[in-house]
Amino acid sequence: MTGVLITGGTGKTGSVLAELLRGSGVPVRVASRVPQADAPDAVRFDWSDPATHPAALHGMDRVYLVPPVDTTDPMPLVEPFLVEAERLGVRRVVLLGSAIVLPGAAGALELAARVRARPGWVVLRPSGFMQNFLAPHPLGERIRRRGEIRTAAGSGRVGWIDARDIAAVAAVLLTEPDGHQDDRRDYLLTGPKALNYQEAAQTITLRTGRPIRVVPVEVAEQADAYRASGMPDAFATALAAVDAGIRTGRDDQVSTAVLDLTGRPPRTFAEFVQDHALHWTDPRGTR
Repeated sequence: MTGVLITGGTGKTGSVLAELLRGSGVPVRVASRVPQADAPDAVRFDWSDPATHPAALHGMDRVYLVPPVDTTDPMPLVEPFLVEAERLGVRRVVLLGSAIVLPGAAGALELAARVRARPGWVVLRPSGFMQNFLAPHPLGERIRRRGEIRTAAGSGRVGWIDARDIAAVAAVLLTEPDGHQDDRRDYLLTGPKALNYQEAAQTITLRTGRPIRVVPVEVAEQADAYRASGMPDAFATALAAVDAGIRTGRDDQVSTAVLDLTGRPPRTFAEFVQDHALHWTDPRGTR
């Protein structure tokens, strides 16, 4: 093993993964559009600039792949990167996919299929991130500022997962010795229990003492709120439509993959809230 390239290296999962791998003595290269000047393992990387891809990949035999955000079709940007990764002989790619499929986002499914088709490459399909309840995500921002969750999901449940558990799974899969990898190429990742927004709000209220209310809205109103937060129109529409799927029970699922791969159970939502309680109670938005 020569090293792991972490795209989205300063994001929710990538930053934690980098710490885990460094702590295990694994060489890493942290890729981001604006790399830290004082970080020796940082490299400039931009999905929209293929000229940055070869330097980021050079000398790395494994990749943690976080696709471009705020788009329903990542393939035009990611395809040149995958071609270059194959040309350079990257042996393992761990793709951060999603168990929650955006309507009209065939490109995301195509990307996952593209990765699964390559021997040694795998797809992670985490459920909704618990970190969405924190700012700057629009859901978390509204909770922090107004003490409310606006949703069109009704009483539908999601197997919310902590991003730290996703990173822990990725670390295991990226450090497995060659020859010890099984043939499985797809992992559904969830927390230990599926919760609806009402149950999540109750947990935040009980753990922080700050009342959080749930406000039912229609899908169109949810989309307008996402657009107002700065999301591109098509992505805002697709993300709002996810609530309709949650309402039907489509995302009410729980897996044991985190425990199976890491040897410890995933964090509960209550544990997540306890770790981030100040985020919702400190007027400065401390995280």
